[in-house]
Amino acid sequence: MPDTTGASYAAAGVDIEAGDRAVELMKEWVKKTRRPEVLGGLGGFAGLFDASALKNYERPLLASATDGVGTKVDIARQLGVYDTIGHDLVAMVMDDIVVCGAEPLFMTDYICVGKVHPERVAAIVKGIAEGCVLAGCALVGGETAEHPGLLGPDDFDVAGAGTGVVEADRLLGPDRIRTGDAVIAMASSGLHSNGYSLVRHVLLNEGGLALDAHLDGLGRTLGEELLEPTKIYSLDCLALMRTAEVHAFSHVTGGGLAANLARVIPDGLHAVVDRSTWTPGEIFDLVGRTGDVERLELERTLNMGVGMIAIVPEESTDVALTALADRGVDAWVAGEITDRGDRETGAEMVGDYAA
Repeated sequence: MPDTTGASYAAAGVDIEAGDRAVELMKEWVKKTRRPEVLGGLGGFAGLFDASALKNYERPLLASATDGVGTKVDIARQLGVYDTIGHDLVAMVMDDIVVCGAEPLFMTDYICVGKVHPERVAAIVKGIAEGCVLAGCALVGGETAEHPGLLGPDDFDVAGAGTGVVEADRLLGPDRIRTGDAVIAMASSGLHSNGYSLVRHVLLNEGGLALDAHLDGLGRTLGEELLEPTKIYSLDCLALMRTAEVHAFSHVTGGGLAANLARVIPDGLHAVVDRSTWTPGEIFDLVGRTGDVERLELERTLNMGVGMIAIVPEESTDVALTALADRGVDAWVAGEITDRGDRETGAEMVGDYAA
């Protein structure tokens, strides 16, 4: 008799039942991010957020951002650690949103895998949910996609999009910045989620270092250092705005400190950042010396120990530093805003890092 067994989705590599199990496993974590404005539960076609909460605003502006975490996911894959990468995703999205002074409201995620391993997907969502709690936003939905043939069975990637709100007359940015403003640096938790293509190439490929290697100065394995979650500054920035006058924030991500700071500097002004005000962590020196990477290349690829910048009036400096210290944020005055003079509008770094 002829073979009547036809093709199937499962035979093509997509396991619907595994996807359903992953959704069930992640529900408990998503519930932890719930805000009063969220309607319904996980499993609908769209996440619902009650916008009537915005009636309390005179002129609410919605802020939106989307991002991923780059090739840091490959470190997670190699180590089999999946419950921290979600922190990175939330930080990359929500710390962009808070830069304009917006309160994070809600987020959605997209997880793409070569093969659905329910517990693995649930661990990723657990990290995203924990990150949302730290950012003060709700996780209202997401998508898990299985792409057999395009990704290997253990390969995955994550991305997300978020929305926040800010009162129009409290919008932060270049229009508020003035000569004499202080540039306050907030310490990063490590590499965060940028520059991993360079880091992986230098340390793992050229340097031949093992992820389980214990290296002097790190105090832990290289893999643990590389997977250190990106610090989420959203609630710290909002608290700072309630305590001190803030003119602008800058999230230090791809491109480094100077390039990201330049994005909020108005025409006619210039930001000067003094390297001698801090010492980058050991991981930055390790990348530099292992790969013989020039300082300029390091600075335009990595955050060099600064994850967020606040620009405040000079007279608000002490109040701002105290407010951040009270929240456990390591912060310091790293520079100032000056007239442009004969320089281009933007930001520059001067001096040498403290020993």
